[in-house]
Amino acid sequence: TPKEILIASTGIIGVPLPSGKIVKAIPTLSKELSATGWTHSAEAIMTTDLVAKSKSLSYKMGKHKITLGGISKGSGMIHPNMATMLAFIATDAAIDTKTLHRALKEANEKTFNRITVDGDTSTNDMALIFASGKAGNKTIPAGSPAYRTFVGKLTDLCLDLAHKIVLDGEGATKFVTIRVQGAKLKTHAHRIAQSVATSSLVKTALFGQDPNWGRIIAAVGYAGVPVNPDKVEILLNGSLLFKNGVPASGASQPALRKKMKSKNIVIAIELNSGRYSDKVYTCDLSYDYVRINAEYTT
Repeated sequence: TPKEILIASTGIIGVPLPSGKIVKAIPTLSKELSATGWTHSAEAIMTTDLVAKSKSLSYKMGKHKITLGGISKGSGMIHPNMATMLAFIATDAAIDTKTLHRALKEANEKTFNRITVDGDTSTNDMALIFASGKAGNKTIPAGSPAYRTFVGKLTDLCLDLAHKIVLDGEGATKFVTIRVQGAKLKTHAHRIAQSVATSSLVKTALFGQDPNWGRIIAAVGYAGVPVNPDKVEILLNGSLLFKNGVPASGASQPALRKKMKSKNIVIAIELNSGRYSDKVYTCDLSYDYVRINAEYTT
């Protein structure tokens, strides 16, 4: 309702918000409210972020144009469930509160809950969505084709914001996609992808541009999922690293190192045990990450 105020914060754990400064600034801030104020808002919520993060998109629903826009912040202590990230999304679609909440949960599970920068979580995280209904469309019913389209567009928006958080990860030099396929269960695919994405040894190897397949298969092995290593294949940016339980024959180390110079890395893990797949997005672990967090309160 118009009378509700939703509070969001990140920062040093245990340090109270400067409520006096906030209350004092409210009259000035309220006068500056603007429908075009997204850019300023995206910049205002930055902490260790290096870049502001925003995204908007539109699509047609019959004769009506539906628009979604969002901003987010996050750079460190990023890991499911969300953790130390904030996201604020608005749409002019007509959709009831319960259905909107369901849509955000679906989109969130495939996006903000599929990113990890450092495997650490915090006490503060939030994703909010608001719908004005001003697009004039018929109210979107849950489970309908219109709902599926809306969730798809919302997921696209959230994924863009989630990727920007990873790209801006503290000290990050690479954007990394961990793609697991051929799993017996969806949960298996997710657990393995998460295990590889959070491995400090994998992440430091990525920073050092070292195509160390041993660290990857080790993280697959300790994910707590039944795996037959003789069936597993590991590819890095399309080049085969590991197959039939041994390193791939003919894999050229100089060629692999050259591929690892890329800012975008895809580690594909084929389990050959089923039909399920999942993705997790992460970054490398650099000297700068240690420096930023060693000096955080000083």
